[in-house]
Amino acid sequence: MNIRVWLPAHLRALARVSGEVVLPIDGLVTQRTVLDALEEAYPVLRGTIRDHVTKQRRPFVRFFACEQDLSHESPDAPLPAPVVAGTEPFLVVGAMAGG
Repeated sequence: MNIRVWLPAHLRALARVSGEVVLPIDGLVTQRTVLDALEEAYPVLRGTIRDHVTKQRRPFVRFFACEQDLSHESPDAPLPAPVVAGTEPFLVVGAMAGG
């Protein structure tokens, strides 16, 4: 399966890609498998989205798909069917903070 991943501009620049990234995933499509494939394809992104050691999502990073915030879902929960089918992207979004 080919999964579409949308990255924020600063991570696209770091990975030197334009537009969305398409990643082949074998087996169950989860946040973990998508992020593992992303970091494998673009090693420069290791540690930017998840902690190097714990693999926990960085505090100011959020994950969305099909207009749902998946940030607090289990990293091993299956992603929505439209993401698996490639009709909807998996979005990595930098959260905004401040007042």
